[in-house]
Amino acid sequence: MAIKRHSKLQRILIPGFVFQSMVIGGGYGTGAEIREYFLSKGLAGGLLGMAVTLGIWSVLCAVTFAFSCTFRTYDYMSMMTKLLGKASFLYEICYIVMLLIVLGVVTATAGSMVTSLTGGSKWIGVAILSFGIILLVIKGTAAIENVLAFWSYVLYAVYILFMIIVFTKFGGNLPKVFAARSAAGSGWLMGGAKYAFYNLGIVPILLYTVRACHNRREAVLSGLLAGVIGIIPACMLLMTMGTMMGACMRAEVPITAVFQALDMNWLFWLFEIVLFGTLIETGTGFIKAMDDRIENAISASGKPVSVWVRPAVVIGCVVLGIFFSTFGLVDLIARGYGTITWGFLFFFAVPMLTIGVYKMLRHGRRSRFPKAFSGRSPAYSHNASKRPGL
Repeated sequence: MAIKRHSKLQRILIPGFVFQSMVIGGGYGTGAEIREYFLSKGLAGGLLGMAVTLGIWSVLCAVTFAFSCTFRTYDYMSMMTKLLGKASFLYEICYIVMLLIVLGVVTATAGSMVTSLTGGSKWIGVAILSFGIILLVIKGTAAIENVLAFWSYVLYAVYILFMIIVFTKFGGNLPKVFAARSAAGSGWLMGGAKYAFYNLGIVPILLYTVRACHNRREAVLSGLLAGVIGIIPACMLLMTMGTMMGACMRAEVPITAVFQALDMNWLFWLFEIVLFGTLIETGTGFIKAMDDRIENAISASGKPVSVWVRPAVVIGCVVLGIFFSTFGLVDLIARGYGTITWGFLFFFAVPMLTIGVYKMLRHGRRSRFPKAFSGRSPAYSHNASKRPGL
């Protein structure tokens, strides 16, 4: 597979943009997750909690990207096989369950967004979402990276505009909110950690973006920046919601309380369009990872990958998402999401930060002292790039 040439800045930033595009989704963008994990701790506590989330995301992304670059494992299954061996299926079980949950949730959210905005059928939203996901996945890696990176710029621009307008009108409330709860609210450490753990399963899905990194140093830097890029919009939302904390804490959808106070329909529509785009990005990222896993497994068996495989995978996943959203199975499965989060912690995060670091250090010693070892060089993933330096 040919690798598109990126500038150094693109190689470092694209993984972070893709990470942000996938993590922001519905709950983050509507403010529901921001309220639950951060705003409920007060503004000071919320900011401290976000610092915890940033630290966990950045460290885990940096180590994972370095591991991927070191052993040339650019899909989640090849990486988990290198990390856990025969126990890699434990991660995949968690991933498949999360894939079903995410696809069901983004499909249901897309339908409800279109209905609430236009009064039209939810199937219009489902159709737009499905078409966007299918088109991007079939177009391939380069198209996904370009679209997700571009939409990140759009999202940042809209969030900055939103923040400026809110601060201009209601920024005077912030000192009162800080004064009312000047001390960090209790539970900020656990809140930040829980939110970071809540998104652990996304990190191995990003590995196709690491393929362009020339060396492990670039991979580590891109991982550190991924946490920063992912948390900045959350900080923006936290501060804007803090200008009317009471209303946001009471509202069913927190961000709507802010827009009701602003009374700017054009800005609300712009915000919702950007949020809808993140739903397409989230679904695309999860299905892309599954497609890479299937295509690479076929290639590893020595068989050619048929042209129908990718369309079959993406259409099949989209249909599953519609099924789960339509028949009310999302709530049933989502009840087990907390368990799945623990699965990602124990079957990915902890092994990566222990076994993964150990294997990279051992690999580094072998690379520096090749004469001290006999036998074959470390086996790389079948989908490794042939370009020197990767």
